[in-house]
Amino acid sequence: METEKQEFLIDIDKILKDKAGNKAKYIPGFVISWLKKILHQDEVNSYLTGRAKGKVGMDFLDECVSYLEMDLHVRGLDALPGNEGDRYFTIVSNHPLGGEDGVALGSILCHKYDSKIKYLVNDILMNLHGLVPLCIPINKTGSQSRNFPKMVDAAFQSDNNVLMFPAGLCSRRGDDGEIRDLQWKKTFITKSIEYQRDVIPVHFSGQNSDRFYNIARWCKKLNLKFNLAMLFLVDEMYKNVGKSFTVTFGEPIPWQTFTDKSKTAVEWAEWVKEKVYNLQ
Repeated sequence: METEKQEFLIDIDKILKDKAGNKAKYIPGFVISWLKKILHQDEVNSYLTGRAKGKVGMDFLDECVSYLEMDLHVRGLDALPGNEGDRYFTIVSNHPLGGEDGVALGSILCHKYDSKIKYLVNDILMNLHGLVPLCIPINKTGSQSRNFPKMVDAAFQSDNNVLMFPAGLCSRRGDDGEIRDLQWKKTFITKSIEYQRDVIPVHFSGQNSDRFYNIARWCKKLNLKFNLAMLFLVDEMYKNVGKSFTVTFGEPIPWQTFTDKSKTAVEWAEWVKEKVYNLQ
């Protein structure tokens, strides 16, 4: 019974009541129905209480890959070094999809490195109990913001490889029509130097729908503080069911590379980002 109480399920009615209080009753029924549909409430809850129930860590990720019918073509993985001699890596990837790419990379790397993987993820994902053993939650704006530096350090101090999406958000379509990550944050550079971890670049193929990129573009134009596009990521995930993706691992970049003062940490982050896109 205790496990069932802790099971995370999407409950739009409860979320709206918690967020809007008594005002929730004024939200039109069609809006609530639309939210449940776009978030695939019934499908996701059926999956979490069915196929994925009781699965954690690598087993949970493998089940996700199977559920989403992902056809993964992996290149360069066998050439990567192992963790012999307590050598651990910072693994950085572009973030084209916002969900499936994280699941697939986690599954691939857990098999490669015997589950010695930690994600740095938005703390919302910690509600998915299957991910908890693999995640370091990141919340820069909430009550955990003061602990953010310590939580990052804890990940890099551990005997785990750290998987990061330095852009934070998933890729956007630029004015030139190209779909790429936004600017990469420098954290992976500074921490890789501090903890002497080589950086493994990864490119993940794929893209979301035109609708997603159009919504993201309008959010930017209107300067909306709320990331409205994020609401559509579950729907995008279901749109990508059964598709093929290519995952390409590049050669590790020695951490000493980033000690060269000819570039700032931000510039080195963008340099690695370009390395990633050159892998495709």
